Amino acid sequence: MILDRFRLDDKVALVTGAGRGIGQGIAMAFAECGANVVCSARSQAEIDDSAARIRELGRRALAVPCDVNERAQLENLVAETMREFGRVDVLVNNAGGWPPKPALQTSEKYFEQALRFNVTSAFLLSRFVIPHMLDRDGGAIVNISSAAGRLPMSGFVAYGTAKAALSFMTKELALELAPRVRVNAIAVGSVETSALAPFLDEDLRGKMEALTPMRRIGSVDDIALAALYLASPASSYVTGKVMEVDGGLVTTNWPY
Repeated sequence: MILDRFRLDDKVALVTGAGRGIGQGIAMAFAECGANVVCSARSQAEIDDSAARIRELGRRALAVPCDVNERAQLENLVAETMREFGRVDVLVNNAGGWPPKPALQTSEKYFEQALRFNVTSAFLLSRFVIPHMLDRDGGAIVNISSAAGRLPMSGFVAYGTAKAALSFMTKELALELAPRVRVNAIAVGSVETSALAPFLDEDLRGKMEALTPMRRIGSVDDIALAALYLASPASSYVTGKVMEVDGGLVTTNWPY
């Protein structure tokens, strides 16, 4: 059956930034499709909540707090995953983000911190996970990038550059690791999460929707469905690709 290709039965998925928003949505989608999930984020309370929801679906879950900027914590995250499950089949590098700032007010430190949070952390965690994938049947990595990495926006020189680097790193790793480990990314557009929602008054929502070909703001489920496809056997012939899930944007829909 075609739909069976989207199943993740008894696979182990590690998702960063899984305490809320897109990361939590991806973790729940994976669990609904049969995966056991390691939920990681800085907030213990938030990942405990995500893990509890996954267990309600009848799947195993592990909540491991981790600041992805800290190498030792990334190593511990993988060690705890292996200790609990003995394998990792899917990695979702979702943790990321960075506040906008005009280029001439962006310091060297600020710029490098954005790269560390969005790119270096994903590279390191992938490096720590991939050997365990290769010890078994291979695996899939899904990096959560952004439309900001391909559509210039004033004030986003640090974040946009970091996400562009993440998208290109995806292609580099995919080429080197094929065929046993597939590496893909999702270039996320404007999604209504707890980060964006506070700014979405009626005026801003209207302006952003008018600038989006699909005439709406994205949902967490839009991204979770794409991540499920890229993580599952349904995409077994897909690697090194950056899937644009952004409502059809050809230019930024940020009106300011």
